[in-house]
Amino acid sequence: QVQLVESGGGLVQAGGSLRLSCAASGRTFSNYAMGWFRQAPGKEREFVAAISWSGGSTYYADSVKGRFTISRDNAKNTVYLQMNSLKPEDTAVYYCAQRLGAHTWDNPQSVGRYDYWGQGTQVTVSS
Repeated sequence: QVQLVESGGGLVQAGGSLRLSCAASGRTFSNYAMGWFRQAPGKEREFVAAISWSGGSTYYADSVKGRFTISRDNAKNTVYLQMNSLKPEDTAVYYCAQRLGAHTWDNPQSVGRYDYWGQGTQVTVSS
């Protein structure tokens, strides 16, 4: 059974930084691309960033490009999201997700390409 557990959320002032972590278990982590998504109250879940199974490819939403960095440590079965220059509009519950198929990378921004999700961690950015 795949489990994804996020941590690292919290309250931060605008311009500050946070680092989210997502620890995975249940299947061979290094075989699967991972993604981060977020959902603000009253809004649909939206793509933030994704990283391929090897870490060699990354993809970002335009809204976070240049501010957020996704990375992974396959030895620790963990994916990270470093968030810098945070803005109030970044406030949301952040979810990590694991890709549907092994060694696949098409449409990394699509919610439907991921079949396992964590419980989410709240990020609140005050102005």
